[in-house]
Amino acid sequence: MNDNISGWNTWLTAFDDWNDVSISEVHGLMTGLMTACNAPDEPVWAKVFEELSFAPLPDEALTLLAEEAEDTVFQLKDKDDAYSYMPLVPDDEHDLYERVMALKQWANGFMTGFGITDCGLSAEENEMLSDLAKIGAIRLEDDEDFDGGEESYLHIFEFARMVPVSFATRKRKPVKDIALIAGLAIDAKTTKELQAEGKLPKPMPPVVDVMNQNRPS
Repeated sequence: MNDNISGWNTWLTAFDDWNDVSISEVHGLMTGLMTACNAPDEPVWAKVFEELSFAPLPDEALTLLAEEAEDTVFQLKDKDDAYSYMPLVPDDEHDLYERVMALKQWANGFMTGFGITDCGLSAEENEMLSDLAKIGAIRLEDDEDFDGGEESYLHIFEFARMVPVSFATRKRKPVKDIALIAGLAIDAKTTKELQAEGKLPKPMPPVVDVMNQNRPS
């Protein structure tokens, strides 16, 4: 899928004056949040970004994000449509390094987005997030080849895009009800407590690549 069809160029234009994180990471964050929540309106999206300590989004970017969130929820709710979901990364006309880094950023964004939904995890989902964290922990220098090349990239891309498909079966709630927006309850459990209960993935050790080949980080 080329950059015009995928929406890559549209996102680049909309976010041209906003550089806090990459558009791939924003798309991942939006997707992670939309696997558990209903699509919010623009003011709620603005509040989410404010609470995450991001700079205010330009109007064009905020509108695009709200529209894309509605489309993503609609897509992920339908079993057949869900399988056509695609993370926002540049097409194969771009260097492999650029695509790997974009997928890494998308993975980190997804984990942030899903992480603020306050949702518990099944054992299978916990394992999937742990594997996704390995993609988010990829380390490459500008002139360094990605182990396995195109074949390995396609493998991790396919895995990453299936994560939101697998996570999207839960009942959705309003974004305004998540703790980030509504405020933490007095009896809210800490991250360590949730990890001990298996409801959040435990912190990952330093990981260089998703193929589990160890190198100094």
